Amino acid sequence: MNYIQLAYKGRREVWMFLITTFLVGGIFLFNFIFYLTTDPSELDAAYELMKQMPNNLSLFVNLIPFAFLLGLLFLLVRYMHERSLLSLTTIRNKVDFGRIFFSFMMITIFTVGTFLIGYAIDPSEIELQFNPSKFAILCVIGILLFPFQIGLEEYLFRGYLMQHVGILVKNKWFPLVLTSVLFGIAHSANPEVANIGFFKMMIFYIGTGFLLGIMTLMDDGLELALGFHLGNNLIGSLLVTADWTALQTDAIFKSTAEPSMSLLSELLIPVLVVYPIMLLILAKRYNWSNWKERLFGKVEEPVEENYKIIE
Repeated sequence: MNYIQLAYKGRREVWMFLITTFLVGGIFLFNFIFYLTTDPSELDAAYELMKQMPNNLSLFVNLIPFAFLLGLLFLLVRYMHERSLLSLTTIRNKVDFGRIFFSFMMITIFTVGTFLIGYAIDPSEIELQFNPSKFAILCVIGILLFPFQIGLEEYLFRGYLMQHVGILVKNKWFPLVLTSVLFGIAHSANPEVANIGFFKMMIFYIGTGFLLGIMTLMDDGLELALGFHLGNNLIGSLLVTADWTALQTDAIFKSTAEPSMSLLSELLIPVLVVYPIMLLILAKRYNWSNWKERLFGKVEEPVEENYKIIE
């Protein structure tokens, strides 16, 4: 049984899928509609209003809804779909925390390393703003709440949607493409999209969605995607912040650079060069093989007695 086939372990009526998707993913749909229908000046006003709040309070307010939505997703999967949460996570007999830690450290080393290299080359647009008390509070909020934020996004996009769309269309490539695009669109209301440009940021967000989706399908579980996503968001929020990003934090450093992103060096190279290298590192460590079948194969209902029973 592969990762997508785990959806067969519970009830999978289409109306259940639609209700769960709307109730849990509605916030992302609202953000996209808000982005499309709101005047840019009103968007700027909304972002400025958020900046009036203390950074740690703003971060808390932004992250706490994810805890409730992740809990709602788990409840709907467990009691409406009658599935175990393990079947939403991995084909393994238990969650592999070693995988989570490895991918967390992989992106952490990359993030810190590239920042330090850039800072050593040109520190002119980076300010040291380290405040021990504020940073300590940031660490507590980040460690407690970022797992809920990245957990919701991974369990919804790479977990629930990937699995249920996969068993509906009977293949793996379509849910990979769909969830990656939806992942990008879900971030369309972030202020960096307005500041840098929709097209440029969608390359990055959708490319990241593909990276996380490929990890999930190749490894038959969410563990690597969870670790990578947590490392990216948590370490990024602790290390450096900027006035034009989605999350204002009391990070160690603050970027004073104008919001811009080079299409080649800051978008295409990470997506087309760095991400494939990371996938090759994971493939070597976890002995991935048969890429064509794992990413483009068909999804068939398994012939397995009692596969509907909750584990």
